[in-house]
Amino acid sequence: MAHTERRDAPGLPDFSLLKRLARDQLIFLLEQQHEVDKLYKVELKPIVSSSDQLCFLIRPRIQTVKWISDLVNSDKVAGRFRRYKIIFTPQKFYACETVLEEQGVYGDVTTDEWNFYILPLDDDILSLELPEFFRDNFLEGDQRWVTTAGSALHLLQSVYGSFSKVYGIGRCAKMVYESWRELMEEGEQRTRQPEFAKVFLIDRDVDFVTPLCSQVVYEGLVDDIFRIKCGSVEFGPDVTSSDKSIKVMLNSQDKVFDEIRNEHFSNVFGFLSQKAKNLQTAYDKRRGMDIQQMKAFVADELKGLKQEHRLLSLHIGASESMMKKKTKQDFQELLKTEHSLLEGFEIRECITHIEEHINRQVSMIDSLRLLCLLSITENGLLSKDYKSLKAQYLQSYGIEHLLTFANLRQLGLLEEQQAGETLTVMESKVGKLVTDKTVGKLTDAFSSLAKKSNFRALSKRLALVPKSGEEYDLRVPRDMAYVFSGAYIPLSCKLIEQVMERDGWTGLEEVARMLNGQEFAVTARNKTDAQRIVLVMFLGGCTYSEISALQFLGKERGCRFIVVTTAITNSARLLEALLDNGASV
Repeated sequence: MAHTERRDAPGLPDFSLLKRLARDQLIFLLEQQHEVDKLYKVELKPIVSSSDQLCFLIRPRIQTVKWISDLVNSDKVAGRFRRYKIIFTPQKFYACETVLEEQGVYGDVTTDEWNFYILPLDDDILSLELPEFFRDNFLEGDQRWVTTAGSALHLLQSVYGSFSKVYGIGRCAKMVYESWRELMEEGEQRTRQPEFAKVFLIDRDVDFVTPLCSQVVYEGLVDDIFRIKCGSVEFGPDVTSSDKSIKVMLNSQDKVFDEIRNEHFSNVFGFLSQKAKNLQTAYDKRRGMDIQQMKAFVADELKGLKQEHRLLSLHIGASESMMKKKTKQDFQELLKTEHSLLEGFEIRECITHIEEHINRQVSMIDSLRLLCLLSITENGLLSKDYKSLKAQYLQSYGIEHLLTFANLRQLGLLEEQQAGETLTVMESKVGKLVTDKTVGKLTDAFSSLAKKSNFRALSKRLALVPKSGEEYDLRVPRDMAYVFSGAYIPLSCKLIEQVMERDGWTGLEEVARMLNGQEFAVTARNKTDAQRIVLVMFLGGCTYSEISALQFLGKERGCRFIVVTTAITNSARLLEALLDNGASV
């Protein structure tokens, strides 16, 4: 298999402490609520209950608060008196309290907070489970979740000790660091031995290319096809070979999954086949056993073998189901187009393929994904191509997606080049402006280029795309590019690698400029590198491909990466958040 743990790799902190802290706080908050009648899932529908008290555990979302207000007002009209309590998690916002006041129920409702900031999805993956963070912050400019991310980092520091160094890039990353720093200054400083060495904060809009690429590591494929939610996935009858669906937790406790999760999909069947043979050999040991040996086998091994057999069957079923979907000619053509876009080859052929994809209505999201990938890698589309592709997309999928195109343009995901504006011309503009002594003009010029992509220049500078024609052995990968079949090293992960190597941004000034700056590196008070554990926080979402790449890097360097993300993302989730009807509620 691709990954083997180095013997000198550091151990991981015990994140079960976070679950216990959250559980204890929730129990404390609920102690006042006695005689619980029934638990209801918030579905924005009328509640039928004879209880005289209702307690709502919700995210701080305006639509949900309005729904609760309507319930309270309905009770008032009916002459019914109840006690109402709202527990906001992870925190309550002023906007929610304003809604309660506007709806005339502020005095009828008591509110509290459950500070459940972080959900450990696995030993080295932590999530804030805030999928709305991406749209709210990067599209709407709503920065309310910045304090939540800062509070999450403060919680980690409070429980596991201070960091020795903080690196970051992106406007949101800078704000989160400032929010966290303020909490540090207000709170009590602890002197315990830290369990982390460094932390790296990175905005999702620093690297849009990576989440737009098709995932080909096992866990990423499972997420793309079956949708992993809060660390679990539901496998349907096509996987279970029965008429029932099964919900499965996907983490390191599943030993079969743990060995294949970071593997390129082409290697998975060989491993599962060998695993099945080993399992059969273990079962065959029963033959020829005497009574005592059989009793020992049943007591010590049989239960574990049955569990492993069940999990192996599920993952074989999942692999077969994914194989049927992903070995079709359409998927192979899709990968070929992606790789050509990343390399900058045969662009006209790529555009022809994208047009066919749109006109055949293969997939609304995949069509949009290819358009965005084309735009970012080519620094925007030529005007005639942009207008033609946009018209074809709207004709195939509906005129209502006009606003979607506006959203994508706002984020720099899908843009039309202005007349005569190519990368070379833009670079020459910047070159002339550098000699301009008027600081205001220079600042304005850079602001106007802020949404432009510099992917080609970045790719060359950071060697993101391996030279074409070179053989790449996916069974024994040589770098992080294996997570995309050897075609591309995730920009986000390459940045982290380079900054860690240099212990800062020295020598990466030009790279940071092409990423619109906002980079920083801060040395904390308690400097220690005793633990080679690096915490990486993705603001706006992180893909399983990036997690696999970082775990590969960690094993190569003898360190451990812990990923903290506002949510797990992929191309579908990212683009669905930007659809015209994708507003967070």
